[in-house]
Amino acid sequence: MPVAYYKTPVGIAQITEEDDFITRIHIMDDEPAGGSATSPLLTETMKQFDEYFAGTRKVFDLPIRQHGSDFQQLVWQELLKIEYGKTISYNQQSVQMNSPLAIRAIAAANGKNNLWVVVPCHRVIGSNGSLTGYAGGLWRKKWLLEHEAKVMGIGQTKLEL
Repeated sequence: MPVAYYKTPVGIAQITEEDDFITRIHIMDDEPAGGSATSPLLTETMKQFDEYFAGTRKVFDLPIRQHGSDFQQLVWQELLKIEYGKTISYNQQSVQMNSPLAIRAIAAANGKNNLWVVVPCHRVIGSNGSLTGYAGGLWRKKWLLEHEAKVMGIGQTKLEL
């Protein structure tokens, strides 16, 4: 499995390709020693990240695949429907999925999302507007949401950690 490392404004993204799909994008503080692989797909992924961080890409167009249960797959598909620059609450996500009693299970599935930014779980917030539950660190979630709001010309939203 080729693995590439991409420097973002909020850390190093470790991008894994498997069978011509991007299967994992993980954000971390430091790049591990050893170097970075290249492939046409990894290069395209990094190009799309360049565009995202430059504010010119709002939707990623990559072949992606995550390993997970059927329920997790449904949750991740729902995340892909959240528009750039918008947020929804975990409660709203559960209602949209016709599973209003499954808020905790949906939040847990969001936390298992292995495709950082590409599957935008950072756009899901608490019902009171707080930034809850983000495996990449709440400061990164705040940065990503503020970046998207700035690109969209949305006034500074009050984001609470």
